[in-house]
Amino acid sequence: MTTHVNKVHHVTTITQVAKDLGEDEDWLWDIATEMQIEDGVIWVYGVGEDGVMAFTDFGIENLIELISFYKENPGLLKR
Repeated sequence: MTTHVNKVHHVTTITQVAKDLGEDEDWLWDIATEMQIEDGVIWVYGVGEDGVMAFTDFGIENLIELISFYKENPGLLKR
């Protein structure tokens, strides 16, 4: 029997990632909506909350790549 072991020990909210990267949170939201769980994005839920988008370290790396892509190709971002 194989048991999956989650190796993620922390995540960072989109608000904090935006602050750390000096980017607009709404703009990051538009970019991150195309990411999947395999890309390192997850939703964190708390009591009475709708949920917060958060990223693993791998997810932040992928988001940074998307940021570069959309800065080079701003016309491709669907808002």
